[in-house]
Amino acid sequence: MKRNRTAILIAGMLFAAVVSTGGVFAAEESKTAKEPTIVTSQKLTTDNKAKTALFEVNVVAKKGERTMYADRMLVYYSEEKGGSNIKKIESDGNVKMVKGDRVVTSKSAVYYSEPEEYIVFTGDPRASEGENVVTGTKITYFMKDDHSTVENSKVFIVNKDKQK
Repeated sequence: MKRNRTAILIAGMLFAAVVSTGGVFAAEESKTAKEPTIVTSQKLTTDNKAKTALFEVNVVAKKGERTMYADRMLVYYSEEKGGSNIKKIESDGNVKMVKGDRVVTSKSAVYYSEPEEYIVFTGDPRASEGENVVTGTKITYFMKDDHSTVENSKVFIVNKDKQK
């Protein structure tokens, strides 16, 4: 029973840690903090000794308007007074984060909670908003400051003529 409660707690914190505090998109923490987080996968394995939770096969994490997809998410956490804290999340296989028309895709992504919250997307990372696209070999997104760095970047900007 304790194992199931830990898995549910980790599942809820997983998406909150990655997305509601800023995620790949600017934070709307006050709006999303009260919304439930739903994580689904075909398989969930927890290891209380190693302090990990592994979500596998068709992983979908949704909170408000934000959704994260992956084939696999491995969550590393620590237990402290009052609950657990996410330390790192490794996502592999068809990684995609979506909010509205903003989309980031890659083969893998790693979320780090310390010293500063950030996510590193590797494996053909691609960020798009509408028809505008940025690609590179590595995209690092810093959540607190809502900025990113792109290594070996290539930017495609679509200018649309406005008709009156």
